[in-house]
Order: sequence, then C-alpha cells, then structure tokens
Amino acid sequence: MTAPSHVPLFYVKQKFAMTTNRYELVGAGAGGAEGQSLGVAQQKRMAFKEEVTFYTDESRSQAVFSFRARRKIDLNAGYDVFDAQGQQLGFFRKDFGKSLLRSTFHLEGPGYQAVGQERSQAVALVRRFADIPFLPIHFDFTTPDGRTVLSVQRQSTVRDRYTVTVGDPALDFRVAAAVAVGLDALMQR
Repeated sequence: MTAPSHVPLFYVKQKFAMTTNRYELVGAGAGGAEGQSLGVAQQKRMAFKEEVTFYTDESRSQAVFSFRARRKIDLNAGYDVFDAQGQQLGFFRKDFGKSLLRSTFHLEGPGYQAVGQERSQAVALVRRFADIPFLPIHFDFTTPDGRTVLSVQRQSTVRDRYTVTVGDPALDFRVAAAVAVGLDALMQR
C-alpha cells in the first residue's frame, strides 16, 4: 500500500485476535459500499509504551506508517504519527482533564489544528457508568473557525466498526487512520 495523501471516506473494522488489537482499513466504494483494502493495523495489548503499526496487508511484511506514544506513562498522552521512513506526519493527544466527562483529543499537522470531542454529552456520560456494547460513539474534530476536518463514527455492531469522513484535504490519510484506530485502541474498546 502506498498511502494516499487524502481519502475522503473509509472504514476501520476491528478484527478478533487474542493477544493484539487488530484493525482493517477499507476504502469506501460507490455509494459508500466497502471498496479496496487500504491496509491493516496491529497493536500489542499490555505494551508498556503504546505503539500501533500499519501494514500493507494481512501478511504484515511491509510496515507503511505508525503512531507511537511520546512517553511511557502520561495521562495527557501524546502520539506522533510517522511514515515508513520515520518522518513525522502529525500528532494527536488526549486531553485528560476535558475527557473526564466527555472524551476530547487535539490533532495537529501541516496546515491544520483541530479539537475532537464526543458529539453527544449524554452518550459520553452513559459510557462512563455503563458498558453498553452497541452504543454508537461519534467524534468530530473541528478547527478553531468551526470547520470539521475529521469525523469518526462507531457503528452499532457486535465488532467495532467505524466510518471515517475526512473533510479537509490537508489531513493526510495516514494521520486520519491513526486517529481513528487510536480512538478505539486508546479508549480500551
């Protein structure tokens, strides 16, 4: 997979695995139907320092990008997104204080800066006190002037599945995919 710079709509599907969090990235075809595979991601569970690597396919023989925690333990965890050569593409972090009642993330990269927050305060509060597996979770990342650059919507399915809409062409697909997977992996879904 040569990572395209902009993919306006794609899906993230969590796959069953005993010792890892695994995800499949799938492009959206005509009418929103699932299209071609855009790669797979894998995160080792219980790792001391969070890192997720994205590969071209299920063989996991060619890594194409990744994200990694800046520090081993950090309540305001920050994650750098890197290309296959180790060049930074973007950065996102969880805002611990604001996330107590409503999960909030900050996103930065060349030409954009945005804050992502759970769309529904009511759903955010319910999630704090009850583990309801089919509860939809929606995040919108907006710029200071109110433009939505990224939306991630969890579908009501048995396995976690997300619809990712990238509204800003400046947001690299690899950063959008890292954030979408990060929302699931880092919120312990």
